[in-house]
Amino acid sequence: MAALLSQILDLGAERWPDNVAVVDGARSYTYLELAEAANRFAGLLRGAGVGRGDNVGLYLEKSREGVAALFGILKLGAAYVPLDPAAPARRVAYMVNDCRMKALVTAPAKFAGLREFLEVPGHAPAVIYADAPLESASPLPPPDPGTTELDLALILYTSGSTGSPKGVMISHRAVMAFVDWACRTIGVRPEDRLSNHAPFHFDLSTFDLFAAIRSGAAVVLLSPMLSLFPVSMAKFIADQRISVWYSVPSVLTRLVLYGNLHQFDLSGLRTILFAGEVFPVRHLRRLMESIPHAAYWNLYGPTETNVCTSYKVESLDRGQMEPVPVGKPCDHYEMFVLDEQGRLVEKGGIGELCVCGSGLMSGYWGLPERTEQSLTTRPDGTGLMYRTGDLVSELADGNYRFLGRRDNQIKSRGYRIELGEIESVLYSHPSVEEVSIIPIPDDEIGNQIRAFVVPRNGQTLNPSSLEAWCAERLPKYMVPHQVEVRTALPKTSTGKIDRTLLKSGLHA
Repeated sequence: MAALLSQILDLGAERWPDNVAVVDGARSYTYLELAEAANRFAGLLRGAGVGRGDNVGLYLEKSREGVAALFGILKLGAAYVPLDPAAPARRVAYMVNDCRMKALVTAPAKFAGLREFLEVPGHAPAVIYADAPLESASPLPPPDPGTTELDLALILYTSGSTGSPKGVMISHRAVMAFVDWACRTIGVRPEDRLSNHAPFHFDLSTFDLFAAIRSGAAVVLLSPMLSLFPVSMAKFIADQRISVWYSVPSVLTRLVLYGNLHQFDLSGLRTILFAGEVFPVRHLRRLMESIPHAAYWNLYGPTETNVCTSYKVESLDRGQMEPVPVGKPCDHYEMFVLDEQGRLVEKGGIGELCVCGSGLMSGYWGLPERTEQSLTTRPDGTGLMYRTGDLVSELADGNYRFLGRRDNQIKSRGYRIELGEIESVLYSHPSVEEVSIIPIPDDEIGNQIRAFVVPRNGQTLNPSSLEAWCAERLPKYMVPHQVEVRTALPKTSTGKIDRTLLKSGLHA
């Protein structure tokens, strides 16, 4: 029984050497080929000085080589840090510098755009190109580095309220607890073909990659460009014989609205998982009517816990309008609902969901104070719990219903976004005096982002130039959909920006 992520590939190569492990367009790796490629990458990285406890970046488009490099990193006892290949170079460089990466697996064109933003004095990561010939490196496993289940396996950067992204540290134990639960609960089998829709820097990818490899199944990489074309995405599911699909609801919404599903043979699609945002019931109902033979699961959990609750959607009444529950705790978790004073809320009451268990993050990289704020002592004093910031209510049947946030955080396209980070970027513009960011609910993507800006000293500001300023510093999903320049923003009696009034004016 594997206890480490670094062990599941070798066990798979022993048990299913000829099974297809990764499909990358017309290219693929069997389990044996993937294990050998991972060993070769481990050899290259070891030659560059990478060892147990180091952090190694993955800065490239999804590919079979990227999957091999990921496992090669884990085999050395290092943690992989997946970086958004579409993010602005200065943002990526912040993450490289922040966690002091020992090495970076990338592509020549990607690294060329990143080089100028890296802090070279005193620290420069070794660069390994993913497309480099691997024949010179050994296909044999590297020496055992002595990795334990508490060692870090990966660091995922998420939006930060202070204006900079923060790195969520995730151990082998945390990911394996989730993967083992998922394989048992969803029932992943060697004959399955799992879609990998999520980019590697999004926590949904840990199911696609590790549940597949844990079970002897194939993970089929889906190009990010394909997601823009719902009909092409439906054709992909049919042609690739996808049996387990996992994505954010907004992707499934576009698929059912614009994918012409009736034109394709989707009979092999047996399980559809969704997470990351609320799925509008009318779109979920239509999807279930279009693919009635599939099992549907609503999974919930922030990056700090990965999936911590699940709800199997058996049916939807015609008159149901409210979203389906987020479900009951996974079996490696325990949960509490607490009020603002930290007291337990009775069943049916509203409070903050707090999570305890083996799947919790280890903390935030380089942010001990933020870690202490988020990982606090559970009510009975026996361990730590994570305060999600999500408001829930426990229903009579033990399922939880998600009711919103208690802070300034939203979801869009499944990504968690701190509105304060967008505001910080706009405030950094030399001609901006005042900023307010307003989320607008949207059935297809979760939320649109509107920015209201007041120029400094009567200067002239062009909305398109402000959008470009954001695009150079933020990932695409955080760039405001619309920027409006105003002479002033409404204020409360205490002088604060009146966001309620500002938002109500959008619907007037």
